[in-house]
Amino acid sequence: MRGGLALGAALASVALLAAAVSAVWTPYDVTALAIAEKLREPSAAHLLGTDHFGRDILSMLMVGARTSIAVALVAVGIGMGVGVPLGLLAAARRGGWLDEVIMRGNDLVFAFPSLVIAILITAVFGPSAVNAILAIGIFNIPVFARVTRGGALSLWTLDYIRAAQVAGKGRALISVEHILPNILNLLIVQGTIQFSLGILAEAGLSYVGLGAQPPTPSWGRMLAEAQTMVTLAPHVAIFPGLAIVLTVVGLNLMGDGLRDLLDPRLRRAR
Repeated sequence: MRGGLALGAALASVALLAAAVSAVWTPYDVTALAIAEKLREPSAAHLLGTDHFGRDILSMLMVGARTSIAVALVAVGIGMGVGVPLGLLAAARRGGWLDEVIMRGNDLVFAFPSLVIAILITAVFGPSAVNAILAIGIFNIPVFARVTRGGALSLWTLDYIRAAQVAGKGRALISVEHILPNILNLLIVQGTIQFSLGILAEAGLSYVGLGAQPPTPSWGRMLAEAQTMVTLAPHVAIFPGLAIVLTVVGLNLMGDGLRDLLDPRLRRAR
């Protein structure tokens, strides 16, 4: 699986590099319209062609990578920042009313996909990248809470945890000092997977008009705008689609590779 990890890292690095470079340079201004250049096929002047407004697709993809990665990264940060403490708290109070309240709250959030949450948020505040972040971040909270709780519960029965309790350490201190460091591998793997799902979710929200708004480029909105021109200029839809697919596949391969690399049980099996 190390080959898969290397391939995934390479694919993800291309998207990350494109996003980083777009912050300081793009081949063309993504806000400049050049109607005379619209729907040009890939050429030396425009490596990936132009869209229906004459904008350079390569430049749009680079800035779109920055948008998608920023939304997914912050959303995963929200999910981890809230979900991990909740999961630790639920595991520390396993079987009690607090554990029950936290987990039933997670079930309630799971009942509403990120798209539905986004619709509810945008109905009140309007569509934007910030609201997409909130929708994806809220959906990530129960994911990290469940992973954290499951990993922590398997550790609370171990002898060294019981020894820490006998030594007088409280549940909160044990959770931070002994439980959290030993489930970091689970959280890293899950974070990588949720990052890829966050990029996919951002593209989906932008596709239906609930994500980043014009003139900010977005991979999902590029696909939405290209759907009526697939037969006339297929490259307008192909390249954003490839960007989404390759980035998501790369991050998933990274997640699988990291799981195999960090899980001691899988290492012993090999």
